Amino acid sequence: MAKKHHIELRMWGLRNRFHSLTAILVIVLFIATVYLAEENRWLEENPTPPDNSGDLLSRCNLFSGRWVFDNLSYPLYSEQKCSFMSDQLACEKFGRKDLKYQNWRWQPHQCDLPRFNATALLERLRGKRLVYVGDSLNRGQWVSMVCLVDSVIPPGLKSMHNNGSLSSFKATEYNASIEFYWAPLLVESNSDDPVNHRLPDRIVRVQAIEKHARHWTDADILVFNSYLWWKRDKMKVLWGSFERSDGVYKEVEMLRSYEMALKTWSDWLEIHVNRSKTQLFFVSMSPTHFWGDEWGMEEGNCYNETEPIEKGHWGRDSDPKMMRRVEAAIDELRMRGVKVQMLNITQLSEYRKEGHPSIYRKQWEPLTQEQLSNPTSYSDCIHWCLPGVPDAWNEILYAYILSS
Repeated sequence: MAKKHHIELRMWGLRNRFHSLTAILVIVLFIATVYLAEENRWLEENPTPPDNSGDLLSRCNLFSGRWVFDNLSYPLYSEQKCSFMSDQLACEKFGRKDLKYQNWRWQPHQCDLPRFNATALLERLRGKRLVYVGDSLNRGQWVSMVCLVDSVIPPGLKSMHNNGSLSSFKATEYNASIEFYWAPLLVESNSDDPVNHRLPDRIVRVQAIEKHARHWTDADILVFNSYLWWKRDKMKVLWGSFERSDGVYKEVEMLRSYEMALKTWSDWLEIHVNRSKTQLFFVSMSPTHFWGDEWGMEEGNCYNETEPIEKGHWGRDSDPKMMRRVEAAIDELRMRGVKVQMLNITQLSEYRKEGHPSIYRKQWEPLTQEQLSNPTSYSDCIHWCLPGVPDAWNEILYAYILSS
């Protein structure tokens, strides 16, 4: 009888332990379910975790790679559906039939670029200003970025405003703006009018930047460029004011005047930029494709080109001396405690001889019969079709923004 009672007690104890374990297991499963649901919700709201991007930048050169044809994932947006596409860059709209230029993806050798996620970027830009400053190539990169985020914003919650040199795209729900400021030489010049700027006699005030810079002062992300408008042997430099007649003018060798302008730009950044808040970028020289002999043609340019250049290539219009001047300015700023990241897009863009508008763009002036008979004579081999090469520049910029 005692033995039977002892067995019953043991069985009761086992049942109690089993119920306890079951209760614990139920609690653990409940906690795990809640945790996973919360984690899934967070991942939906934050599709590209910033930590991964930080690791990516430390272990990978994003500017060394190759172009991969990808007609499944690219283009990242539709030319026709972008509300704010520029007629200067809308190659399909103006008659281009071969659209493969839209399907090339930049693939770094050592890693993959994070997939561009417009919602994730807009979250990063919530309450902030991203401002592109420079010439028409930087404006093209700005249009690209606007088109990259445009599709995820409902029509009533976005707007575009133009105020002289400043164009602002606003995403109302995020209180975010993506802007472009026209300053082709960064410092003040007689080419500062955003419409009427093609003057035969170019003049710069290499020590004057405040007229422009007051429009960027409170920006959270600044993306600069300035090369194309400096491409001449000498620049006419003005010490004085355009409004007064007592100014001193002097022809200065281009590299020296460029150096002086970069010094003025650097000094402004050192004094005015909020180092704990503002991310700074300088986009390297965007290449041209005016000389067919560079890729094996006897004559011609980017007109009728349909494939990228496959092997290493460096065009004669891409000036390493100018790039070294920018690198020196950035290195000096770093020593003064101001970090500027160079977006070195030159080599990766050199391959893309087929990515320019060529003749497929709005012509701002009527073409002559002589031009019409020779399309290479009026081909635009400077700017880039969209969707296209500037999207890759922005994908790289996006990786840096996430890493912050």
